[in-house]
Amino acid sequence: MRAVIADDSVLLREGITRLLAEDDIEVVAGAGDAESLLEAVEKYNPDLAVIDVRMPPGHRDEGLRAAIEIRQRWPGVALLVLSQFVEERYAAELLASDTRAVGYLLKDRVADVAEFIDAVAVVRYLNS
Repeated sequence: MRAVIADDSVLLREGITRLLAEDDIEVVAGAGDAESLLEAVEKYNPDLAVIDVRMPPGHRDEGLRAAIEIRQRWPGVALLVLSQFVEERYAAELLASDTRAVGYLLKDRVADVAEFIDAVAVVRYLNS
């Protein structure tokens, strides 16, 4: 499995990359903003994208809007959205059309690494 990680925090991107590598998932690209995320998905055609909701330039909902665009343009990419906050409007839009292979986690509610890896496994399974 190949993945793209999108988060404006380089420490979080690197941490997630290492966690996924331990689960035999190859991270083919990291992105610090939504535009770079879309470019990486187009270039690498990953199986999975792990996406932070709030990213540059506005730090509002750019990541979630990129996830919606990924769902429309590349429906075969599984999505795991991470957020500090519940973004109801866009989350509802993302989940309204096709909930297959989509997950939404609140960062501060992930109690341990195993829980995160389990969420990745569920999204991967739903995409197969």
